[in-house]
Amino acid sequence: MAGTVSGAVGPTDRTGLTLTVLGCSGSFAGPGMACSGYLVRSATTCLWLDAGPGTLANLQRHVGLADVDAIVLSHEHPDHWTDVQGFAVASEHVYHLDPVPVLVPAGLSDRAQGPVHKLAWDVVGDGDERPVGDLLLRFSRTDHGPETLAVRVEGGGRALGYSADSGPGWSLEALGAGLDLALCEATYLSSQEGGGRHMTARQAGETARRAGVGRLVITHLQPTVDPGLACIEASAAFGAPVVAAAADMVSAV
Repeated sequence: MAGTVSGAVGPTDRTGLTLTVLGCSGSFAGPGMACSGYLVRSATTCLWLDAGPGTLANLQRHVGLADVDAIVLSHEHPDHWTDVQGFAVASEHVYHLDPVPVLVPAGLSDRAQGPVHKLAWDVVGDGDERPVGDLLLRFSRTDHGPETLAVRVEGGGRALGYSADSGPGWSLEALGAGLDLALCEATYLSSQEGGGRHMTARQAGETARRAGVGRLVITHLQPTVDPGLACIEASAAFGAPVVAAAADMVSAV
């Protein structure tokens, strides 16, 4: 379909940052797909960003579980975090790994720590910063139902912005200037604007343009949304070509 990408987008030089899509379905997984999950890697650090259903299986096609230095979970909706349960089981009972830091908002920490043991929970909030290996993470609360945290990831002289889930009341500008790549949710087409706390493809393009980001990848499309049409709407608002996330897509940041 026009606007979708499978395989590499640009060079994948590990001296900077790379982004690998593990899953990108919004709200529920489409046929043969996985929900939200991304792998961010620098020369020395491996960050798992959201762990929606299906992403643990895809993660292991790219790195070993022992390679994961930290996990970021943006909010408590199940399509963004439940595969961390399988990761915890494998870490504790199969691979006998040391507890991995899991950076989460307070609501998810309260909900997940009961069924998910042996992880190093670290509650973060709006404006907080955390170093993870050679990466620096900064969080921003978005326009979504439960507390939801977007994140800026800096490393290797590059900067990635991830919107997590958000309505148009929040902007990528909140993650600061100089984003080389923005990964922004675009759950719906513009014909569905006006309901809920999710962005449309057009709104994703607008917020990326206002924030002055270098490149835009849209994600979290509901499985019923045509990625080609979403890319057309996002590109028109952004003022430059936009691609839709697809499983196993790898991009240099």
